[in-house]
Amino acid sequence: MSDAAAVGDLDPEDQKIITLARSTRARVSAPEGAAVRDETGRTYTAATVALPSLRLSALRLAVAMAVSSGAESLEAAALVSDSDPDPADLAAVRDLSPDAPVLHAAPDGTLRATLIPLEPVDKGVIDPGTAEIVSMWLRSAEVRAGCK
Repeated sequence: MSDAAAVGDLDPEDQKIITLARSTRARVSAPEGAAVRDETGRTYTAATVALPSLRLSALRLAVAMAVSSGAESLEAAALVSDSDPDPADLAAVRDLSPDAPVLHAAPDGTLRATLIPLEPVDKGVIDPGTAEIVSMWLRSAEVRAGCK
Protein backbone atom coordinates (compact mmCIF):
# COMPACT_ATOMS: atom_id res chain seq x y z
CA MET A 1 0.00 0.00 0.00
CA SER A 2 1.34 3.40 -0.93
CA ASP A 3 1.90 6.07 1.69
CA ALA A 4 0.08 8.60 -0.48
CA ALA A 5 -3.69 8.24 -0.36
CA ALA A 6 -6.79 10.14 -1.25
CA VAL A 7 -8.23 12.16 1.59
CA GLY A 8 -11.43 10.10 1.18
CA ASP A 9 -9.62 7.07 2.63
CA LEU A 10 -9.26 8.81 6.00
CA ASP A 11 -11.40 8.99 9.10
CA PRO A 12 -13.96 11.81 8.68
CA GLU A 13 -12.41 13.85 11.51
CA ASP A 14 -8.99 13.62 9.86
CA GLN A 15 -10.53 14.55 6.50
CA LYS A 16 -12.03 17.60 8.20
CA ILE A 17 -8.71 18.98 9.47
CA ILE A 18 -7.04 18.46 6.08
CA THR A 19 -9.94 20.28 4.40
CA LEU A 20 -9.73 23.12 6.93
CA ALA A 21 -5.96 23.40 6.42
CA ARG A 22 -6.40 23.47 2.62
CA SER A 23 -9.10 26.14 2.87
CA THR A 24 -7.03 28.32 5.18
CA ARG A 25 -3.99 28.06 2.90
CA ALA A 26 -6.04 28.87 -0.21
CA ARG A 27 -7.90 31.79 1.39
CA VAL A 28 -4.70 33.79 1.87
CA SER A 29 -2.54 32.18 -0.85
CA ALA A 30 -0.03 31.02 1.77
CA PRO A 31 2.68 28.41 1.19
CA GLU A 32 1.28 26.33 4.08
CA GLY A 33 -2.01 25.75 5.83
CA ALA A 34 -2.47 23.80 9.03
CA ALA A 35 -5.19 22.63 11.37
CA VAL A 36 -5.07 20.89 14.73
CA ARG A 37 -7.77 19.09 16.69
CA ASP A 38 -7.60 19.26 20.48
CA GLU A 39 -8.68 16.73 23.11
CA THR A 40 -12.23 18.12 23.12
CA GLY A 41 -12.61 17.99 19.33
CA ARG A 42 -12.19 21.75 18.78
CA THR A 43 -10.21 22.69 15.70
CA TYR A 44 -7.79 25.55 15.12
CA THR A 45 -6.54 26.60 11.70
CA ALA A 46 -3.68 28.79 10.57
CA ALA A 47 -1.68 29.82 7.53
CA THR A 48 1.95 30.82 7.23
CA VAL A 49 2.64 34.34 8.50
CA ALA A 50 5.45 36.14 6.67
CA LEU A 51 5.70 39.74 7.81
CA PRO A 52 8.95 41.71 7.85
CA SER A 53 9.11 41.47 11.64
CA LEU A 54 7.21 38.20 12.25
CA ARG A 55 7.55 34.79 10.63
CA LEU A 56 5.50 31.80 11.80
CA SER A 57 4.83 28.47 10.16
CA ALA A 58 1.22 27.42 9.79
CA LEU A 59 1.59 24.38 12.03
CA ARG A 60 3.36 26.21 14.87
CA LEU A 61 0.74 28.97 14.70
CA ALA A 62 -2.13 26.46 14.82
CA VAL A 63 -0.54 24.79 17.87
CA ALA A 64 -0.06 28.21 19.52
CA MET A 65 -3.70 29.10 18.86
CA ALA A 66 -4.84 25.85 20.46
CA VAL A 67 -2.65 26.39 23.52
CA SER A 68 -3.72 30.01 23.90
CA SER A 69 -7.35 28.85 23.79
CA GLY A 70 -6.82 26.38 26.62
CA ALA A 71 -6.11 23.12 24.80
CA GLU A 72 -4.21 20.66 26.95
CA SER A 73 -3.43 18.12 24.23
CA LEU A 74 -3.92 17.42 20.54
CA GLU A 75 -5.60 14.44 18.92
CA ALA A 76 -4.16 15.14 15.47
CA ALA A 77 -2.62 17.79 13.26
CA ALA A 78 -2.69 18.41 9.51
CA LEU A 79 -0.20 20.30 7.39
CA VAL A 80 -0.87 21.17 3.76
CA SER A 81 2.25 22.15 1.84
CA ASP A 82 4.45 21.35 -1.12
CA SER A 83 7.50 20.85 1.07
CA ASP A 84 8.44 18.46 3.86
CA PRO A 85 7.47 19.42 7.40
CA ASP A 86 10.00 21.47 9.35
CA PRO A 87 11.42 19.55 12.34
CA ALA A 88 10.54 22.47 14.62
CA ASP A 89 6.90 22.21 13.49
CA LEU A 90 6.83 18.54 14.46
CA ALA A 91 8.46 19.44 17.77
CA ALA A 92 5.68 21.95 18.51
CA VAL A 93 3.04 19.23 18.04
CA ARG A 94 5.07 16.81 20.13
CA ASP A 95 5.47 19.37 22.95
CA LEU A 96 1.72 19.37 23.41
CA SER A 97 0.96 15.74 22.50
CA PRO A 98 3.75 13.20 22.22
CA ASP A 99 1.54 10.70 20.39
CA ALA A 100 -0.50 12.92 18.03
CA PRO A 101 -0.10 12.05 14.33
CA VAL A 102 0.63 14.77 11.77
CA LEU A 103 -1.21 14.31 8.48
CA HIS A 104 0.95 15.82 5.74
CA ALA A 105 -1.08 16.56 2.60
CA ALA A 106 -0.29 18.10 -0.76
CA PRO A 107 -2.16 21.27 -1.79
CA ASP A 108 -4.64 19.13 -3.77
CA GLY A 109 -5.53 17.21 -0.60
CA THR A 110 -3.61 14.05 -1.45
CA LEU A 111 -2.21 12.57 1.73
CA ARG A 112 1.57 12.54 1.36
CA ALA A 113 2.30 10.93 4.74
CA THR A 114 0.97 10.31 8.19
CA LEU A 115 3.82 11.12 10.55
CA ILE A 116 3.63 9.17 13.78
CA PRO A 117 5.96 9.85 16.72
CA LEU A 118 8.05 6.80 17.60
CA GLU A 119 8.01 7.14 21.36
CA PRO A 120 7.90 9.84 24.02
CA VAL A 121 11.15 11.71 24.49
CA ASP A 122 12.47 13.76 27.40
CA LYS A 123 11.87 17.30 26.11
CA GLY A 124 15.16 18.49 27.61
CA VAL A 125 17.27 16.01 25.67
CA ILE A 126 16.73 17.05 22.06
CA ASP A 127 17.00 20.46 20.46
CA PRO A 128 13.69 20.85 18.57
CA GLY A 129 15.45 22.55 15.69
CA THR A 130 17.59 19.54 14.82
CA ALA A 131 17.03 16.78 12.32
CA GLU A 132 16.89 14.32 15.22
CA ILE A 133 13.24 15.24 15.68
CA VAL A 134 12.43 13.97 12.19
CA SER A 135 14.09 10.64 12.97
CA MET A 136 11.66 10.24 15.89
CA TRP A 137 8.71 10.19 13.49
CA LEU A 138 7.81 7.40 11.11
CA ARG A 139 5.79 7.73 7.99
CA SER A 140 2.73 5.50 8.10
CA ALA A 141 4.05 3.28 5.27
CA GLU A 142 7.14 2.48 7.36
CA VAL A 143 4.93 1.51 10.28
CA ARG A 144 2.81 -0.73 8.07
CA ALA A 145 5.97 -2.32 6.65
CA GLY A 146 7.25 -3.07 10.14
CA CYS A 147 10.29 -0.78 10.00
CA LYS A 148 11.70 0.37 13.35
